[in-house]
Amino acid sequence: MALFGLIPDRTPEPPVSAGETAEAARLAALQPAHPGPRELRAQAVHRLQIGIFGLAGMLLLVSLANVIMDRAKQVERTTTPAAAAASPSASPSAANDPLVDMGVAPELPVTGGAKPAARPTTRPAGN
Repeated sequence: MALFGLIPDRTPEPPVSAGETAEAARLAALQPAHPGPRELRAQAVHRLQIGIFGLAGMLLLVSLANVIMDRAKQVERTTTPAAAAASPSASPSAANDPLVDMGVAPELPVTGGAKPAARPTTRPAGN
């Protein structure tokens, strides 16, 4: 905060006797040292850099989300008429299939005929 003039300048301490120097050294080690003006400026610049990079990151994140939403709306606009046209001609069994409703599985036509039987394969008898 010395950058803004809130911390007063350091004043030299009065001389202390030899017996009190050990106690003063112990107390000085417990108290945090005030950073100098160069260190305070470096901290301020670091905070400013972090803030600018954070704002830039959020701007990129919001821009990416906007692009994704625009593409999703564009795809929805182009595929909605095709889905509405296919809906009236849907077969009765497709209404019971949720995968076809979501568009995950293709809609297969239901035929009235019987299913073809699988033909058994014959192996040659000469092993």
